[in-house]
Amino acid sequence: MKRILYLASIFAAAAVGWMLFLPAGGTTAPETTFVLLDGSQKRTSDFKGKVTLVNFWATSCTTCVAEMPRVIDTFNKYQARGFDTVAVAMSYDPPSYVVNFSETRKLPFKVAIDNTGAVAKAWGDVRLTPTTYVVNKQGDIVKRYIGEPDFAELHHLIETLLDQS
Repeated sequence: MKRILYLASIFAAAAVGWMLFLPAGGTTAPETTFVLLDGSQKRTSDFKGKVTLVNFWATSCTTCVAEMPRVIDTFNKYQARGFDTVAVAMSYDPPSYVVNFSETRKLPFKVAIDNTGAVAKAWGDVRLTPTTYVVNKQGDIVKRYIGEPDFAELHHLIETLLDQS
């Protein structure tokens, strides 16, 4: 009996873990307000008509810091074609660290601070960083990555979405 319970718990944990990497599949992106470093605000609806990358990250996250040059390259590669990016710093990240990181790395896209955690909560209670969502022109989440994305796959997806009306 103990063995059956043990196997069942392993199976359940594996199923939950697998679900973390499945595409979000057509879920409408939550209508949230992003407070940017300059104090301005953007709403999710402001990105309609663009393919958008929403990246939850933290300055204390080594994977986030390591992937950021590739996020920058992705933004620079597709921006002229109607692609946008918003990097959302987690609520536990000190704002001064986020500002310093953004300025020293010359982040070319929008950077928001989720000081209350409301944005992370609305986007599926994001707790793990990096967590990245790809949103199509209609405002639907088409893919979620937990951890660093496979950038070749990500670029292929972005190109496909940019080519769609």
